Order: sequence, then C-alpha cells, then structure tokens
Amino acid sequence: MKNDFLIAITQLSAEKNLPKEVVLEAVEAALASAFKREANETGPNITVKVNPTSGEVLVYTMKTVVETVEDAKIELTLGEAQVFDKKAQIGHTVAIETMVKNAGRIAAQTAKQVVMQRLREAEREVVFAEFVGREGDIVSGIIQRIEPKQIIIDLGKTEAILPSAEQIRTEHYRPGQRLKVYLHEVFRSGRGPQVVVSRTHRNLVRRLFELEVPEIFNGTVEIKSIAREPGFRSKVAVAARQEGVDAVGACVGLRGIRIQNIINELSGEKIDVIEWHPDASVFVANALSPAPVVSVRVNEDEKTAAVVVPDRQLSLAIGREGQNARLAAKLTGWRIDIKSASAAEADRLVWAEEEAVRAAEAALLAPPVAEEPTPEPVAEPLAPAARVGGAVPAATAGTWALPTAPAPAAVTVAAPPAPAAAPALAGIRFAEEIFPAAAPIVIGGKPEKKGKGKKTRDEEGVAAAAKVKKAKRSSGRPVYEVEEEDDELEEYSELIRVPRR
Repeated sequence: MKNDFLIAITQLSAEKNLPKEVVLEAVEAALASAFKREANETGPNITVKVNPTSGEVLVYTMKTVVETVEDAKIELTLGEAQVFDKKAQIGHTVAIETMVKNAGRIAAQTAKQVVMQRLREAEREVVFAEFVGREGDIVSGIIQRIEPKQIIIDLGKTEAILPSAEQIRTEHYRPGQRLKVYLHEVFRSGRGPQVVVSRTHRNLVRRLFELEVPEIFNGTVEIKSIAREPGFRSKVAVAARQEGVDAVGACVGLRGIRIQNIINELSGEKIDVIEWHPDASVFVANALSPAPVVSVRVNEDEKTAAVVVPDRQLSLAIGREGQNARLAAKLTGWRIDIKSASAAEADRLVWAEEEAVRAAEAALLAPPVAEEPTPEPVAEPLAPAARVGGAVPAATAGTWALPTAPAPAAVTVAAPPAPAAAPALAGIRFAEEIFPAAAPIVIGGKPEKKGKGKKTRDEEGVAAAAKVKKAKRSSGRPVYEVEEEDDELEEYSELIRVPRR
C-alpha cells in the first residue's frame, strides 16, 4: 500500500512535470484538510507529513504551551509539553502525533480537490517562473484557435495570447499553423499566468537575425538600431566590432540566403540592412538608401538634419507615402528634412537676398559715428618784431594776433621737352616745290588748251556718265551713282615717287 502510494506520487509528478517535493506538499495539505473535516476540527492545528522514502503518513496535532489551559484541543501545560519535547517552554508550539481513523468518502473527495488545486497552482507557478525569465525572447508555437479579438497559441506547457493589436495586418492565420512569436509580457491574473506574444514588435526582427546570423549571435556584428513598419518594411543598422568584418555582407549571407529566410518568416516583409556610422551625417545618408544623397547638414542642438538629394531621386528618398523617410528618422533618431537640389539652391538664393537686405537695414539703422571736433586756433601774443622801441604800438596795444602760416614755396613745373624734329630725309622734295600753285599741270609734255566749242575731259566724262545713266533708266535697271575719282591725285601719284621710310 505504501509502495503504491509512492508510485502514484511519482506518476503524478511526471504527468504534471512537477518536482516530487511539490507533489508531496500538495498531498500533505490535502490529507490535512481531509482529517480536519473528518474530526470536525477548526484552525490549523493538524498537519500531515509523508515520508518520501517509505511512504508512511504521519498526522500531528499542533498545540501551544501555556500556563493555564483554556482549550484542551489547541493548548497544553508546560509539564505535558515536556513529555513530548524536553526543550519546550511557555509559548512554544509542540507537535503531538495523533492516531486518526480512516477518512470517509467526503473527506477523500475533499482531499482530491485540494490535491488538484494545489497541483494546478504549482503548475502555474512553474510556468510563470519559466516564462517570466524569457521575456524578450522568441518562442515557437502552433495556432490552436482563432477568436474575434485574439489568437490562442499553444506553447506546449501553456497557452499564449496573440492580441489583434500585435498581429500583422498583411498576414493570414489558420489553425494548426506554426509561428515564431516574440514573448512580449508575462503576468499573473485570476486565471493564472498570462503570456502575451507579438508578431509586430521590432525586437522580433532582432531575434530572427540572431537565429540566422552567427556573427550577430556571437557578438562579432552588433545591431545598433531597428525601425519597423510591420508587414511592409524594416530598416536594420549594423556595425562590425571586429576589424575586417563586413557587417552588411554577414547579415545578407551568400546569395542572400540568410536575409531571405528572415523575410520568409515575416511573410515577405522587406528588410534594408545598412551600415551604422558614428558620424551623424554619414549615418543619415546611409539610412536614406537606396536613394543617393548630395549633402547632409546636421544641427546637433535640435537633432535635425537637412538632406539634399538629386531632383530625380526625391520621390525615392521620400518613399511611398513617406515610408522611407519615416523609417530613416526612426532609425537614426533625427528629424530629417529632405529637399531636392533645385529647391535647396532656390532657398540658398532667397536666404542670401534676405541677408543682404538685413545687412542694408542694419547699416541704415546704425547710429552715425561722431566726428572729432576741429580744435579752434589759439591766439598768440604779437611777435617781438611788432614792438617799437621795446614797447607795443598804440594801435596794437592790448591786442593779440593769430600766427600766420608761412607762404608756400613757389613750385616750378618743368615743361615737357619739345619733341625732337624728325630728321630731314635726304633727297625728298615736296610737290609744292616742284609744281608751283600757279603753274599749269602738264600732261604729256604740253599744257592742254581749251578750244572754242571743245569740251574738256571732265565735261566729256560727265556727259558720257549722263548718257549711261539715262540709258539704264530707260531699260528699267537700277542705277548706282559712283563718285568720280580725282584725276589730279591720280596724275600726282604718277609723277611723284616718295621713298619709303
């Protein structure tokens, strides 16, 4: 009988996955409750001890040592107490072994209920102690049932709750589906320990990277920050702790196999892995990838960053519905202002004009600089030369005269030297010397005489030109009048030869 009792306790311990000591404590409490009910005893004055080796059950009645006994069921005198315990003193509690009769059906049912209740409480404590230490970890479970506001996931030892707020909107869940979830919170409640899990927490991405990337698990590569919009896109900033390690390449893996496993676990959520940098401007530029960045200007006091991107890359930098810029701001912790190159240049010109206007206004409003007053001339007494016979003349007596400045010395400006006359060229004679003004012009050795009724050469030329002009006008062609050259200059050029200098 005793051996069967120990075997039952061992089996119960294995079923409930509880320590044997916990099961024994539950059985002892149940037997004490049954014996109390059978003996109509009140108060905690009966205890039960089970020998874990032999399975023997011992029942004790607990009584208090007093000088005067008022209730014999719970009190005894000092002399009676020293029979059971020689070291007993007034005020001590003494355990007295008691023989009880076998419990009836009602007492047995009570003991069963107490045992189950104690074992249930023990299970809850074990579950709470196990999962409370795993908060922030990733666990795997199977969807047991789907309710309107939550999903119940079986974790093996207990059930976890996946609230609707922690579910990814783009995912479709079904009973029997296996999921990896983030252990978000564990707390006690009237129904026992409650385990709340999440699929939207950003640390779920961190734990998945630790599972897939050995460099992150052993600390060679560190995840600096994570920004996530569940079901759509995530950005992860990584940095290498060991020189020579490519942090981004380690996370992506050969042909992207590592990052692809994480994407599949998150139902196709896009993940951007960027390199962390201690310089805020470089980090902000990296966070806006895949958009190229022209320049970044940061304000350390206000934690703001002004980013300039090419005109054609502005939409890519902002992202769909501002998603890329929003994730970059969450990742870096900076407020990011994105502008195109043309808009930034226009703002710079406007700012320059405003600065010029402010400078001009400041110059106008500035107080005028006070000029130093010119010192007034001080009158001096007359010079000794003005005295006559050692006395001041009557006309000048008692008067003062200002000192007269010496007359400036006469300055003579030398006239510029006259240009030297050009040296006379030997053998050169002028036309006036050869042909006097009154001398007739001789052509062909004889002067031409005007005969009566004969026209000169000039008159003949004019007449001929008039005929040509008249003929052209009659033909309807355009007429262009050309000034006649001076025949005399032509004749002079033939007769006079001036040697070159």
